[in-house]
Amino acid sequence: MKYKSTVTAFVVLVSFSLPLVAFAQGTERSDALLRDLAQADEAGAARLEKEIRLEWSKSGSAAMDLLLKRGNDALEINDIPTAIDHFTALTDHAPDFAEGWHGLAMAYYQSDRLGLTVDALEHTLALNPKHFGALRGLGALFDELEQPALAYDAYSRVLEIRPHDTDVEAAMKRLENQVRGTEL
Repeated sequence: MKYKSTVTAFVVLVSFSLPLVAFAQGTERSDALLRDLAQADEAGAARLEKEIRLEWSKSGSAAMDLLLKRGNDALEINDIPTAIDHFTALTDHAPDFAEGWHGLAMAYYQSDRLGLTVDALEHTLALNPKHFGALRGLGALFDELEQPALAYDAYSRVLEIRPHDTDVEAAMKRLENQVRGTEL
């Protein structure tokens, strides 16, 4: 990948600038659900995650909700160009709606547009710093770009919010020696 170093530099810049630009998008309900999720057992976590995603998917506009649904439907059937069209329209008309940006990030990732993926993830996390899906995606992207310390950090932020993610735990375990080294 000839743009790997450029994308990596952009990703590093994004990751260090996020705390400076982040402001929370959420409701009292989603905030309460996130607090419960951090304390939940594995069985309760799945239910809470579903409720959180449902809260996050409410734009406040029926038209924007329809664009989100159509984008997600297109992603499900792997119609990536259509998904990108719907999510782009959504982010154009509702730029403060984090789920539109997250959907756009997923569509860009599926089309191997890593720079645009990072940009969409940055928007998602600027609007909703506790978006565990976006943080998980950022961790996977860092991992793919061979940035183990940044991947480990993103994954650890996921587990602070969503402690019952076996895939993230496995990724962190795999990255741990690269990040922390081995004990002598």
